[in-house]
Amino acid sequence: MPKHEKNDVELIRTWTLSAAATMGSAVRAKGILQELQSRVPAASKKSLALDGSDIILAMPASEKSAFNAAAAVIAKAMEDVETLPVIPREIQDILTIKVGERQRWLADGRLPSAGTRTVRLNGRARRITFHIFDPKVVEDLLDRGAVDEWREEDAVAKAENRRKAAYQAKLTRSLKKAAKTKRASEEKSDEPASKLRGWEEFDIDGLLR
Repeated sequence: MPKHEKNDVELIRTWTLSAAATMGSAVRAKGILQELQSRVPAASKKSLALDGSDIILAMPASEKSAFNAAAAVIAKAMEDVETLPVIPREIQDILTIKVGERQRWLADGRLPSAGTRTVRLNGRARRITFHIFDPKVVEDLLDRGAVDEWREEDAVAKAENRRKAAYQAKLTRSLKKAAKTKRASEEKSDEPASKLRGWEEFDIDGLLR
């Protein structure tokens, strides 16, 4: 709740986020709060706070018009809060996955993107673009334990890749050894005739005259 003196805060309204909206994630709840803050007038942003799963708007009685305006915006937004796109840090918390896993599964298509969003970092001119995800898809992945399946698939693929790499390394060593043996044999066969075993005796007999 915003830091106001008790006798100064007279206008309060609370909205409770459903389990379907947060999907059990405190990070998701905070993300929803930030989304709501971005929709209300700038002067009202600090009057909006999160307490557990409750969104609380608290303002002095002297700001009744601003309070009513902000409350109307929030009430409207709460109608479709469960359909708000899930952003990267939220999906990582909801599915309990790491950044690398999210990026890998997004790249290979197992984690479907619902598009991208570009935002400007607070106090900076630089913008960043990131993928967003459909909350229904995320909920489905969570319900059917897809992450566990994907991790098993990745473990099997990793083991197979290691086996192939070991075989390839062994094959490469064998080919190098065979090539070295062949070169040694060819170099030996190319020695001058005078150095071949028994050549002197063969020459004495005059068999080549």
